[in-house]
Amino acid sequence: MKSITSYIRSYFQATDKRVLSIVSVLTALLIGLNYYFQLDDSISNRHSFGFSFISRYFIFLIAFGLPYYIMYTSGKKENFRQPVFLFLVFLAPAIFSLKTSFRISFNIADSYTMNNYWNHVLYWPILLLIIVTILFTCWRFFDKEQPFYGTSTKDMAWKPYWMMLIIMLPVIAAASTQPDFLAVYPKLKSITSLSNTELSWWHKLLFELSYGSDFISIELFFRGFLILAFVKWAGKDAILPMACFYCTIHFGKPLGECISSYFGGMLLGIVVYNTRSIWGGLMVHLGIAWLMELGGYIGNSLLP
Repeated sequence: MKSITSYIRSYFQATDKRVLSIVSVLTALLIGLNYYFQLDDSISNRHSFGFSFISRYFIFLIAFGLPYYIMYTSGKKENFRQPVFLFLVFLAPAIFSLKTSFRISFNIADSYTMNNYWNHVLYWPILLLIIVTILFTCWRFFDKEQPFYGTSTKDMAWKPYWMMLIIMLPVIAAASTQPDFLAVYPKLKSITSLSNTELSWWHKLLFELSYGSDFISIELFFRGFLILAFVKWAGKDAILPMACFYCTIHFGKPLGECISSYFGGMLLGIVVYNTRSIWGGLMVHLGIAWLMELGGYIGNSLLP
C-alpha cells in the first residue's frame, strides 16, 4: 500500500492544480446535466443504434477531448497537435460509443427468460472480442514498442491489491443488507425477476464469468488504451481526461456511484501510469464486482 500511496502523493504534487480544478468542475457539470435532464435514460430509451452512437459519441468526446484542450491552452503542449494524437482522441470516444450502443438479439431458446439469459451471456464476451480486436489494431499501428496496453505481468506486486479488496469487504457486507443494493444485485435478478425460472448453479456461474469479461473490456480500454497509448504525448496528464471519460459511462448508475467513479478512475489511472500494468486494477475492479454479486446472492437469500 505504501507504493500506491506514494504514487498518489507524487501525482497530486506534480499535477497542475488549476487544470485539475477545471476538469473536476467540467466533470461535475456533466454529471449535473445528465441527472437533471436524464440524458442517459433518454438515449437508452430510444433503442436506436444510430441515435445512441451519435449521442454517446458527443458526450464522450466532450468528456475526453475537452480536458486535453484545456491542458493544451493552459500549458501550450505542442505534442497535442500531433496528427496521430488527434486521430486517437477522436477515435477513442467512437470505440466506446460502439460498445455502449451495440446490441445482439439471438433467438436460441424456447422461453423468453432463457433467450434473454443467453443473449446476456453472449453479449459481454462478444463485446470483449470487438474491443480487443480494435485496440490490438491500434497497438500494431501506433504502439508496438510497448507491451499490448498494460497486459505485461513483469514485476507485478499483487499484495497491495489484495489489501485493497480486503478493505472493501466490510463496506460491501454492509451494503448487502440494504434494500436498494439487493434490488440491483445480483445482476441475474434482472433476467429472472419477471418469471419463476430457477437457474442451475452452472447457469449462474456462466453468467458471472460472462459478466466479469465486461470488466476486462473496461480496464483494457480505460486504463490500458487511454493511459498507455496517450502517455507518450501527455505523460501523467493522460489520467484526468480518462477519469472524466470514465465517469460518463456511469451516467446510468446511482448518483453516488457515478461521482465516485471519477475519483476511482483517477486512482486506477495513477496506478497504471506508474506500474504500466492493468492487472492490479482489473483484480480490484473485478474483485469488487464479484463480491457485490456474492453479497447480493447472500443478502437476498437471508433477508426477507
